[in-house]
This record gives sequence, structure tokens and C-alpha cells, in this order.
Amino acid sequence: MIGRNIFYFAREGAYNMFSHGFMSFAAVGITVACLIIMGTFTLVAVNANAMLEELEDQNQMLAFVDKSLTEEEARELEREILKIDNVAKATFISNSEAAAAFRERYEGEELYTGIPDSNYRHRYAIDLKDIGLIAQTKAALEAIPGIGPGNVNAAEVEAQGFITIRNVAGVVCAVLIAVLFLVSVFIIANTIKLTTFDRRDEIAIMKMVGATNWFIRWPFVFEGFLLGVFSAVIAFFLQWGLYVAVARSVASNDTINLINIVPFENMWTYVAAIFAGAGMLIGVGGSLSAIRKFLQV
Repeated sequence: MIGRNIFYFAREGAYNMFSHGFMSFAAVGITVACLIIMGTFTLVAVNANAMLEELEDQNQMLAFVDKSLTEEEARELEREILKIDNVAKATFISNSEAAAAFRERYEGEELYTGIPDSNYRHRYAIDLKDIGLIAQTKAALEAIPGIGPGNVNAAEVEAQGFITIRNVAGVVCAVLIAVLFLVSVFIIANTIKLTTFDRRDEIAIMKMVGATNWFIRWPFVFEGFLLGVFSAVIAFFLQWGLYVAVARSVASNDTINLINIVPFENMWTYVAAIFAGAGMLIGVGGSLSAIRKFLQV
């Protein structure tokens, strides 16, 4: 009995969807567009957050020690540096180690040969816990006696740029998801209302002979479900193609190829699950919204 009912609901839902071909096509098209816009802004936010995390992992602040301090005195500053809450790690680099690294980097260039080690300064390579606090950490380091103002190098502009992109993308993404979700539900609800309007007399008769509200609802729920699933599948593959095309364009552009785009293969399962969930929720939500007033007989 249950299996027969499910088959009936699915058959009626599919019939309703195809019987209003143009409106169903419009509903799927609008939902696909909404899902792609939502997905695009979400993926921008994901990439901005990934770049920020990469910057946190790879970027180090350099704190240069005053030349008047000996190596032993310079090493003692580590305790003061580690007292700063946002400092995860502080690695001491002596002037001789800095000189060796510099010569290795510019090996073969005569301009940099013959510079004595004493011209280089002891320094600390500092890893941060939260790159968003880079300005405060820099100020705290410059307040340490033996380092002082102007002796800390930090990529503040780059870090702030990534933070701004992530925050803006996150806010825009949240607003668009809410607005476009409501738009999609409204479009699908109006599409299904056509079906319910055509069958309003049949629905009234079914109510009078004792059919429950949910027995009447289920075909329309299946219709909305199918519209949502079709929309999600189409949107997923279009989003995949669009994302790969943009990633290739970024990789081939000499000016922006330093930006590392998260491969779609690393997150396609999450995107598919979110699209499927959003599509089904939009479809079912729209169908339930559409049928509600027709059940008040």
C-alpha cells in the first residue's frame, strides 16, 4: 500500500511538472541562476579564507634587534616576544645566519659580495596565531626595548586586503543567499500554483470524500522536489565549469597567477551536497507554500 502510494505521488508529481513545461522551465532556470550566484559568492569567500590561512602559515613578521645588543642579549628578547598573546613562534636568526642566507639568495651578484656579517642585524622570524591582529602585534613588538619603532617588517596591507575580501564576500554571500532563496521559493510556488489552480475542483472533491491534506499535498511536494533536484544538478555542473574556467584564466594571467585557487575537486562533494539540499528545500518549500490555501475547503 505504501509503495503504491509513493508510486502514485511520484507519477502525479512528474506529470504536473511536465504538463506546465514553460513555467517549469522558467522555475528551473531561475532556481539555477540563484544557486549559481549563491555558489559563486560562497566560493569567493572560501578562496579568500583559504588565501588568508595560507598567508598566516607562510607569512612571517621580521623583528630586527638593535645593533647595540650582543647576540646573547638579543637571544634574551625571545621571552619578551613570546609573552605577546598573538605570537605563536619566534625563531632567532643571528647576523651571521642572515648574512649566509642573503649571500645564498644573491649568489653571483657582485654588488652584494664582500659585505661583512656585522652589517647585518640579529632578528626574529615571528609566526602569528591570528593574522587579523597583525597591526596590534607589530605595535607590541615595537614596544619591546631592544627592538623599537620602525624595526618590524609586516605585510599589513596584504593581510588587511585578504581580511576585507573575506568579510565582504561573507556578508554579501549571506544576504544574497537569503534574498535569492526567497526569490526561488516564490517562483516555484507560483509555478505549482498553476497546477493547483487547474486541479482546485479535484482537490475539493478529494477533501469531501475524506482524503487527508497530506495525501493531497504529496504529488505537489514531489513536483517541487523534482524541480529542485533538476535545478541543483544543472546548477552544479554549470558552477563546476564556470569555476574551472575562472581558475584557468587566473593561472594563465601573469599579473594574478600568484593567487592560489582552491581546486574544485577538493570541495565538489560539499558543493554538490549544498546545492542538492538548497534545491530540494527550495522546491519542497515552494510547493508547500503554493498548496496551502487550496486545502482550505
